Amino acid sequence: MMAPQDLSFPIGKFDFKQQIAAADRPPLIEIIESAPARFRECVAGLTDAQLDTRYRPEGWTVRQVAHHVAESHMNAFMRFRWALTEDNPPVKGYNEAKWAELHDSRTMPVNVSLVLLDGLHARWTNLLNSMSESDFARTFLHSELGPMRLDLVLG
Repeated sequence: MMAPQDLSFPIGKFDFKQQIAAADRPPLIEIIESAPARFRECVAGLTDAQLDTRYRPEGWTVRQVAHHVAESHMNAFMRFRWALTEDNPPVKGYNEAKWAELHDSRTMPVNVSLVLLDGLHARWTNLLNSMSESDFARTFLHSELGPMRLDLVLG
């Protein structure tokens, strides 16, 4: 019998102890590059009622998830920039659940975050494609997770 799936991690939790080989990076960068269009497809045609539906019991609404992705990816982009320009800079974690409950996350049209993702991912993809092997080995110090290498953060 299979164990019940944790719906808060529908594809499973990410293992930060894994190795990301150089050959694995281009497909990961492609995922980042194509993500805005894929998110648009996922929410295209949804009504406000559908956007305000929780995707799992006691979880966030589709709208909150859309805004969370923009917030999460903005944080990731900035962490890359800090790690590329400073030696093991400290970065702060944030309370994602509380951010998701803020007024804008619960009420703003998702297109606002989708437009943000378009520009953000264009910049991030350009940066990622310019990085060297030594760049991907650079680190930042996460307030909750400890030292993190950029190649693993890319994963």
